[in-house]
Amino acid sequence: MATTKAREDIKNDLKTLKEDLKVGAREETARLKEKAAAAQSRAKAKASEAEAVLREKSEELRERARGYYDTARVRGREYYDDAAERLDEAQRYVTERVQERPVQSTAIALGVGVVIGLLLAGRRR
Repeated sequence: MATTKAREDIKNDLKTLKEDLKVGAREETARLKEKAAAAQSRAKAKASEAEAVLREKSEELRERARGYYDTARVRGREYYDDAAERLDEAQRYVTERVQERPVQSTAIALGVGVVIGLLLAGRRR
């Protein structure tokens, strides 16, 4: 009889232990889910912050690039205008020299033409 009572007590203790383990497992699962949800919300907040910082930095870079582009465009235009002005000066200079000495200019042009013609004819052989 004592052994039957002991068996019943052990069985009841095991059932109680089993139920306690189930309850503990459910509680721990719920606690872990809460922690996971909190971690997920923190991660989303950090991701949003990072996205905002990246957008701000990209806008800064875009503005800086626009500034560089505008500077380059202005400088390019200055260089173009300077080159065009120098070309006009050179053209005026050549025109004046040709008008001062038309025969000499014609002879030089003829000589250059002959040399170029000989060079081109030599390549065809």
